[in-house]
Amino acid sequence: MKQGMATPDSFRKHQTPHPLFAGLELISSAVVLVDARLLIRHLNSAAENLFAASQRQLIGRPLTYLLGEPAELAAAFESALHNNCSYTSHNVAIKRPQEVTLHLDCTVSPIDIGGTRLLLEFRPIEQQLKVAREERLLEQQQANRELIRNLAHEIKNPLGGIRGSAQLLEHELRMLKNAPQLKEYTQVIIKESDRLQDLMQRLLSSHRMMQPTLVNVHEILERVRRLIHAEYAGVGVRRDYDTSLPDLTGDREQLIQVILNIARNAAQAMNGRGEIVFRTRAARQVTLAKRRYHLALQLQVIDNGPGIPDEMRDKIFYPLVSGRDGGTGLGLTLAQSFVHQHHGTIEVDSHPGRTCFTILLPLNHGNYNNEGKK
Repeated sequence: MKQGMATPDSFRKHQTPHPLFAGLELISSAVVLVDARLLIRHLNSAAENLFAASQRQLIGRPLTYLLGEPAELAAAFESALHNNCSYTSHNVAIKRPQEVTLHLDCTVSPIDIGGTRLLLEFRPIEQQLKVAREERLLEQQQANRELIRNLAHEIKNPLGGIRGSAQLLEHELRMLKNAPQLKEYTQVIIKESDRLQDLMQRLLSSHRMMQPTLVNVHEILERVRRLIHAEYAGVGVRRDYDTSLPDLTGDREQLIQVILNIARNAAQAMNGRGEIVFRTRAARQVTLAKRRYHLALQLQVIDNGPGIPDEMRDKIFYPLVSGRDGGTGLGLTLAQSFVHQHHGTIEVDSHPGRTCFTILLPLNHGNYNNEGKK
């Protein structure tokens, strides 16, 4: 890859970005524009995120500063410049000093706009697989939720009849000689019916209408932190907040329930002794539910517990799946449902000594209707 040399500061001083470059901010793929000498002229925000470098650092620098010298791309650059041909290379390994190797698909397209000669579009292979996996999971989870919802409706009505019949039977038994002993049996029926009705109500609560308002995520986290301290004195909750984050539009009670369910699961997994970290950051140019957002909230709940067993990791958000004796397996299911109603995503990465739940929520103040849809 033969590239000319230029002083980045002087290059930037005499360069005015072309107005058309602004449209590249709407593209989810990472885009880099270079001139005939393969000097970087422009990057969109997705490229800055992908390569973990700012446009100010890179404008005017040789492309090798960003990509190294992958042999498969050198011929593509030459062909695009001299033959006016586009080229796509798959699984290109981008190796940079002290950086993680990136595996990308790269499309090289010739252009001629404001001194720019090549448009390079990069798509992380992992991201493409992740998007496809997320789409499959969303479809499967939606089917699971509908199944559970229908079952809950079918079970809830007969439970009301069973409880009512037990109460009538208890009333009639008061007239009999062995009433005190038999009354214990009716009380068991009534209490177990109440427990199952509560379980069914929790299964159905994920479909309740949202009540959106502007909320401060750190106020929510502080509320949950106090609750965890009160319930689990041996669990420390450490804050790692980006206090510059703006408010988000959401249902306050649902968001409290999301964080509380995750934090309680962590405290229980650590047997009431360990540390939980609440971390907030801004994420830029992210795609959530097939929609592009300029700014999103990244919220992480991290614990130093034993981790999630391998056999449960792929089913952790399924309803009625629990790794704890006596657990209902609904906490994470409800958390996932509430996050999805906010047009966000929730993922988990776990190994012994560290489990991290990552939630991404869009930071825009659009209006929501009663079903949580825009």
